[in-house]
Amino acid sequence: MMSRPMLTLDFFHDVVCGWCFNISPRLRRLAREMPMEIRHRTFVLQESPARMRQVFGSPTRAKQQILEHWAACQAASDTPERFNIKGMRKAAFDYPHGLPGALACKAAERLGGQDAHWRMFDAIQTAHLTRARNVAYIAVLKKAAEDTGLGGERFLAKMNDPATRDLVDADRALARRLLVTSVPTIIVRQTGARLINGPIEDLRAQMRANLTLSGVAG
Repeated sequence: MMSRPMLTLDFFHDVVCGWCFNISPRLRRLAREMPMEIRHRTFVLQESPARMRQVFGSPTRAKQQILEHWAACQAASDTPERFNIKGMRKAAFDYPHGLPGALACKAAERLGGQDAHWRMFDAIQTAHLTRARNVAYIAVLKKAAEDTGLGGERFLAKMNDPATRDLVDADRALARRLLVTSVPTIIVRQTGARLINGPIEDLRAQMRANLTLSGVAG
């Protein structure tokens, strides 16, 4: 039997990105409506506490500026109640960097493919943006893995495997080749188009236009 023609989308994301938090459920809905395959690509904005300090000046300023960014994401969200700005503001830890979450997503991918990557990504984002957890903590990531059916110890083994870091680095190299500089970035391979983040109706219209351009029936 011939496989159904479909569009392939590269979805570059970071677990600490509020705009990614908004677009992920919209993409899930569109993937149920239209013939598309989502390929998840990690794209770490800041990969260490030192880099966070370099970019923002101090941990205090980092949290302050990022939570202002959260407020903008919340205003554009379909489910604004999922943004726990007050909880994160009160949290005692510094705002986390995204590398541990990226490693966790790639470990999940190695264990269960793209679907597991997506489930892990959403679980980490929920822990972070809704529950105000520190997703740079291994214990938080292990709990997310357990909650998504990926196990605990076998997940940690994959996460700590140098081959998993190689996959994160490979996504970064692909991003450089495709001139990706921010997240979320979603590229339709067949047409080269980049989806513009926005309401579900706008994304649906963009996808329909790409289906037409590519010759893939919707």
